[in-house]
Amino acid sequence: MKNKIIKYSLMWIALWFSSITIYASETDSLTYYLRMAAQNNPQVKAAFAGYKASLERIPQAGAYADPELEIGYFLEPMETLMGKQKADLTLMQMFPWFGTQKAARTEAAEMARMKYEEFRDSQNNLYYSVKSQWYQLCNLNEQYKNTAANIELLKQLEQLAIRRFSAPGSSAGVTVRQPVVSAGQNVSAASSGMSGMSGMATSSNVGTVSTTQPVSGGTMAPMASMGSNGATGGLSDVLRIQLEISELENALQTIHSNRIAAEAAFNALLNRNQQLPVAVPDTLIQRTYMYTDQAVTDSLFSNPMLSMIDAEKRAYKAKAEMDKKMSYPMFGIGLQYSILGKTSSGSSDMNTAVPMNSMNGKDMIMPMVKISIPIFRKKYNAQQRESAYYRQASELKYADILNIMMSDYSALKQQLEEASRKITLYEKQYQLSLSTYHLITREFSAGSATLTDVIGVERQLLDYRLKKSEAVADYNTRVAGIEKLIARSLE
Repeated sequence: MKNKIIKYSLMWIALWFSSITIYASETDSLTYYLRMAAQNNPQVKAAFAGYKASLERIPQAGAYADPELEIGYFLEPMETLMGKQKADLTLMQMFPWFGTQKAARTEAAEMARMKYEEFRDSQNNLYYSVKSQWYQLCNLNEQYKNTAANIELLKQLEQLAIRRFSAPGSSAGVTVRQPVVSAGQNVSAASSGMSGMSGMATSSNVGTVSTTQPVSGGTMAPMASMGSNGATGGLSDVLRIQLEISELENALQTIHSNRIAAEAAFNALLNRNQQLPVAVPDTLIQRTYMYTDQAVTDSLFSNPMLSMIDAEKRAYKAKAEMDKKMSYPMFGIGLQYSILGKTSSGSSDMNTAVPMNSMNGKDMIMPMVKISIPIFRKKYNAQQRESAYYRQASELKYADILNIMMSDYSALKQQLEEASRKITLYEKQYQLSLSTYHLITREFSAGSATLTDVIGVERQLLDYRLKKSEAVADYNTRVAGIEKLIARSLE
């Protein structure tokens, strides 16, 4: 029994720790930020409030007209055969033609559906903005790490050049470390430059540059092989490397500033403090896209813009039916109550004495029926034509929006394929440049290559890594654009 208790306790502890891990990872995920944006964004909340307000119009549209009560009082009672008429009370209730209220409720319901689709469209646009801004932040993170990695490479070259400058005739025996193969690998340079960037220094956990295949310096060539004679050539190489490092450090500061601005824009979408950090993954991963054109085209009809226009068309159809019903007569049912007082009993007409005595001072009740006669038909016909034209306009607008979406999808698909080709190209070019860098560093250590050659290849490495990161971010943004068109996630 005791072993079972210990077993269950360990299970609960493991589940608790796993839930903490899941929550920690969830708070850093795009899904978490999307949910936060949907809950906090003022524009989305305003659209939802408008939808709730439109729902309140449905009971208003289906309500009857208020009953009418008329009260008349005679300042001087009117002498009648039945007595002295003192006051009249009239109560009347009007009713529209059969089916008018149903058509009005249908119109109000479709107008409410329009507001709901408007809310969905606002939410859909917000999701796209959050995703695109998120991928931009991930791209900046990759750019920062890649630039910091290249600074580390240049610092290694600087140490090599300094040692060769200090001992031009001796064997340096310096090892030149190779660049990071993976564009998403961590680098140590980020630990200093990212201290001001919210959430990036801790997330990247920058370490030392990968030391794959160290190149033995062996017997170093004289400094004349570095492009100039004597100490001047070695010193110029050191200065050129320092200039290159300064440029990359300035690029780091630019990326840092861009990151702060991008975080502020991202936090604005979430309606929170713009100074709060935004956690992004260590590596920008290319999203998978495996959908056919037919599947996406069929899903376009679920776009909230099309649904909103469809609801508008149905609302005008219901309005046309309501206008038609309103052109028919309205009828009312009422009751009139007359308050009578007794007259004097003296009457010379013996024939009316009996009825006067029996009805004298008795109040009268008179049922009434009221009917409206819509004989002026121009306004009713104009109302029906107006609704018909609006409905036709909605149908044409629907076709136009659908054509625009089809065109947008074709453009996004072309941009998606182009970004995919760029990713493949830049990865291939990076691998070739990496092999070239391995060779050029060996040649530089042996004295058969100049510093200009090494820096040129190093620039290519950085350029291809930055371009690949940008292409991956662009690819993911295009996928988010397709998700915006079909109003659902493709994952």
